[in-house]
Amino acid sequence: MVPRPPPRGLVPTLLWGLSLSLLGPVQLQPSPPAQASPPTESHPCHTCRGLVDSFNKGLERTTRDNFGGGNTAWEEEKLAKYRDSETRLVEVLESVCSKSDFECHRLLELSEELVENWWFHKQQEAPDLFQWLCLDSLRLCCPVGTFGPSCLPCPGGAEKPCSGYGQCQGEGTRGGTGICDCQAGYGGEACGQCSLGYFEAKRNASHLVCSACFGPCARCSGPEESHCLQCKKGWALHHLKCVDIDECGTERASCGADQFCVNTEGSYECRDCAKACLGCMGAGPGRCKKCSPGYQQMWTSVRPWCVQASTSAVRTRKVATAASVPRALSPWRASV
Repeated sequence: MVPRPPPRGLVPTLLWGLSLSLLGPVQLQPSPPAQASPPTESHPCHTCRGLVDSFNKGLERTTRDNFGGGNTAWEEEKLAKYRDSETRLVEVLESVCSKSDFECHRLLELSEELVENWWFHKQQEAPDLFQWLCLDSLRLCCPVGTFGPSCLPCPGGAEKPCSGYGQCQGEGTRGGTGICDCQAGYGGEACGQCSLGYFEAKRNASHLVCSACFGPCARCSGPEESHCLQCKKGWALHHLKCVDIDECGTERASCGADQFCVNTEGSYECRDCAKACLGCMGAGPGRCKKCSPGYQQMWTSVRPWCVQASTSAVRTRKVATAASVPRALSPWRASV
């Protein structure tokens, strides 16, 4: 026996028999993403907003459409009938979701009966389809400045979430934590104060301007170098100025046994010793503490170097030969 296909039409059976309650929120279960691929679907509220935006664009596109005709009076009469007709609604719904937007199609199937109810019975009392569908009926979204299942105000208040200097996580949806992600330079629970490395350049009852301190300053009273109150890690406060700490000359540096320390502004680097060295005090085979196996120490006029043993022996013989031959063949010495 061939199974019956799902019903089609303007008001299909919702998800093959799944009823939609107007009294409770609709739980949209996201489809599992493919392995090794990050999830790409958005919050159901964003899907609903996109559906309504596309629906409104469809209404704009069909504003002047009509059934055609031969005279103006007849066309105006047909246009008036077409404006709120089922034909126009079907034409708008047919193109409201792109072919590849699965979540939009799924949400449309869930809410098509609601959209039809709004189209024929609720437009006058509820002209904002987004408010009526996404907030009040499906309860997928929250008003601006609120978040979560109960649409609680974001930190700083719903009128100015995160004090206007950050983004409230989950704002406008039934999800999120409500935590403020502050802009650079701003901090605190509601982004209402300046973060480390910034100072209050201007503040009044409704406005706050945070400007950057001088480079190494963590806290300051102004932008100049002499305005520092506290220094960042790797710097020390000296006469209201931050001076670099040489970690390599203190116990703050921690490098491996086969590395040496190089001081940088506010920090330090650990660099690898030359392969000729077992431990070193700097770069090159002339700064070794000990020579690696296969290398031996050879003195120069300045310091000892670690060179390969065979190379050292050859150099020693060459030096000895070069020193003895000129003395034996020197005409001046022979005449003496």
